[in-house]
Amino acid sequence: MSKGVILVTPRGYAAYGAQAAKRLEALGYEMNINTTGKPLSREAFVEYAKKSTGIIVGVDELDGELLKECKSLKAVVKFGVGTDNIDVKTAEACGIKVGRCVGSNSNAVAELTIGMMFAAAKYLVSSNVQVRGGAWNKPTGRELMKKTIGIIGFGNIGRHVARMAHGIGMEVLAYDVFDIPKEILDTYQAKQCSIEEILKAADFISIHTPLTDETRNMISDEQFDMMKETAVIVNAARGGIINEKALYTALKKKKIYAAASDVFTSEPPVQDDWVQELIHMDNFILTPHIGSRTVEAESNTVEMATDNLIRLLEEA
Repeated sequence: MSKGVILVTPRGYAAYGAQAAKRLEALGYEMNINTTGKPLSREAFVEYAKKSTGIIVGVDELDGELLKECKSLKAVVKFGVGTDNIDVKTAEACGIKVGRCVGSNSNAVAELTIGMMFAAAKYLVSSNVQVRGGAWNKPTGRELMKKTIGIIGFGNIGRHVARMAHGIGMEVLAYDVFDIPKEILDTYQAKQCSIEEILKAADFISIHTPLTDETRNMISDEQFDMMKETAVIVNAARGGIINEKALYTALKKKKIYAAASDVFTSEPPVQDDWVQELIHMDNFILTPHIGSRTVEAESNTVEMATDNLIRLLEEA
């Protein structure tokens, strides 16, 4: 007899989760895996969610209204770390357990962050685009060695960034809402600072916080005014932490040197004129939320998501 249906929406699970799915099937669950290669439509996701006992979810929105209608749902696991697309409070009120995959993609996102720092500092993307168009310009970039990096959010990803940055020869400043233990700071050869100290002192600023009411628009006009004109800021966390209209203004007025982001408030970005101008600036790089998209990270996340869902269903 079936124990219920497990809905799996992330495309990474479809690509790398065949063996993990068999583990759930062996426990008596029916699998409903999105194998279309595309995101599910909202209508399909809602229909499937209402019939599910467990969900491994990617970016699909599990809002409070939908969760209240999922009468069979016992557990949800985020295929990643950020739970901003899940109404966790409503889930808890409905007796639905929520898990996430902390650390499964930390190295992948950190590598992307460091890659973006190099790309933004040395005009790698815009130079490639220009060469493809027949030009042979030679912009003068900046080096990372002996520069200061400020890491805002010193969890798993931030610590990986610190490790790599120190290897490059950078001085590491770190901020977190919690006190960072001395042994952690010593391990990553970092100095704990306030956000204001980082904004004023750092040559490179890297964002690694969740998107919450407190962090939404955390970096806006006032913060850009504090930064060096030579600063590069990278956001591989969530769209909305940096106010993108303020970022557009800061780049246009040359308040900072460059910016790179793997995320945007609206993904894909809306077609507003200022947004399109931002995307086409030589000193701005935008990638389509691919920080965790490596074979290694996807495989790690598949296994962790499956383990977490099995545990939560057993506890339910």
